This record gives sequence, structure tokens and C-alpha cells, in this order.
Amino acid sequence: MTTGMLSREEIRRRVDALGPWFHNLDLRGVSTAPTHFLGDYPNVKWRRFAEIIPDDLTGKSVLDIGCNAGFYAMEMKRRGADRVLGLDSDEDYLAQARFAADVNGLDIEFRKLSAYDVGQLGERFDLVIFMGVLYHLRHPLLALDLIREYVVGDQLLFQSMQRGSSEVDEIARNYDFWTTSPFDSPGYPRMHFIEHKYADDPTNWWAPNRACVEAMLRSAGFAILAHPEEEVYLCRKVPRPQPDGPVYPARGEK
Repeated sequence: MTTGMLSREEIRRRVDALGPWFHNLDLRGVSTAPTHFLGDYPNVKWRRFAEIIPDDLTGKSVLDIGCNAGFYAMEMKRRGADRVLGLDSDEDYLAQARFAADVNGLDIEFRKLSAYDVGQLGERFDLVIFMGVLYHLRHPLLALDLIREYVVGDQLLFQSMQRGSSEVDEIARNYDFWTTSPFDSPGYPRMHFIEHKYADDPTNWWAPNRACVEAMLRSAGFAILAHPEEEVYLCRKVPRPQPDGPVYPARGEK
């Protein structure tokens, strides 16, 4: 029996076997995470910024880095994107994503690959999605550098958990050695390091404030086009403000 012919009861059994799920997906009437602590997530978040992505993505290519169970990859395919590739480093999430895409009849490729190794793909994409990944990485700015260097052809859809102040200070391009007061301001870019766990997750390494997220995006060579939701940014690839690129070349063609 093909996936498209599965009964609701069989879909439920497969969903249970593939769990636990972080993405709450509707698979022909079967919810994958109906008791999610964030509610109908990520759909409840997507509805707050969905309008910044064109309804028609015909002719476009999309890369979803850290795709989890494939919610955003599937939304892009539903909008007509010609090619959608989802990446994750977790085989369990990839199994969920492949099953969900099959149930929904969506032609999406999923591969196991780290954000640090996107250079292996050897191609650029019209839209790169990098949602909910930055703070799970030991080396977040390196990942942003590599993503810009090797896979972003035009735009980046970015999201990160934020903690601390939402204020954004005007920062001078330089301060002398004895000027320390800016570092004490709530609106100065800062990223809190989490040594052990946050929300019971040992991969939550960082908690940036808003100013830090925006500064990191600019530093990596992204201009912010839209900020439709408190954690979400639509960016365009631009020249980096400094000549320094990734500290090591990614494996694969530039």
C-alpha cells in the first residue's frame, strides 16, 4: 500500500511510531503533535508572517536548513516552488519529514546535512530558510557566514529565539578602549551563553537579544528587508561590511 492510500488509522499508527514530533502537522486529519506546549506550532507562528513570502513561487528554488518535520518545506512546495530541499542533521526528523511529504503528495527532497556543510550542495537557492536553528549551534556566526557564502542566491528567511531586551541601540562604528558604558545598555547587541540546558534542551547554546540578531545578520552580509514578526526576518544577500568570510572553507564548490 502506498503512503497516499493509507487509512487514517494507519497514518495515526505511523505518526505514533515516528514520534515524538516537534512540528504539529495535519496529515489528512491526523495531528502529529496535538498537545504541543506552543499550541498549533509552527502554523500559529507561520500565520503571523506568511504574507511576506509570495503566494506563487513558480520557477523558484528553496532550501530549508534545519527542516525538522518539514512544515516550512511543505508550505513552500504548496506555493509552487519548483525545487525544495530540506536539510536536517537528525535522522528521526528526516523520517518524519519524508513521511509527511509523502502523505501530502508533495515532491520534496530531504537530506542529512549540517548547517556547517552546506557548501557540499554546490548550488544556490532563490530562498533559503534558516528558522529556529541559530541558537542550537555551537558556532552560530560561522553557520551564517557559510550559508551566505555558499547557498543563498537572493533571500534568507531567518528566525531565532530571542531573550533579553527588544531595544536596539544606535551603535557607533568605533569606541576607544576606555569607553565601556555601551556594553551595559539593554539595547547593545549581546548573546547569552547557556552552558548546560535551557527548556530541558542541551542544544540550546545561545540566547541572543534582538540587537544581536540584527547585528549578526548585517555582519554576515544580509540586509534586513522585513521584520514581520518579533523573531522573524526576511533578508537579502548583500556585500559583507568586512572582507572576512568564513574561518574555514566549506567542503564543496563555492
